Amino acid sequence: MVWKKIAENGEIPIGKGKEFKIAEKHVAVFNQDGYHALDGICVHQDGSLGPGKLEGDIVECPLHSWHYNIKTGQLQDYLKGVKLQTYKVEKRSDGIYIDI
Repeated sequence: MVWKKIAENGEIPIGKGKEFKIAEKHVAVFNQDGYHALDGICVHQDGSLGPGKLEGDIVECPLHSWHYNIKTGQLQDYLKGVKLQTYKVEKRSDGIYIDI
């Protein structure tokens, strides 16, 4: 396990997401019933998921409206069996950490 601090507490508002570049990876972190992280790039045409519209556990890619579950990484439409990698996230007293 390699835990890296990615954000300060309060930096990612409830119901929103933010994209981070960590170790050459783009990772989207969402604050929805706790913190959840997954690969931050849509498999369709490399759209950034971090600024996507979040409804419940589903984020919509802003480019072409593909939908992913932020807890499982599972694509909800179009191609069955497509899943983005997810990462563990912890809120600590000094910030938000991801296991990457």
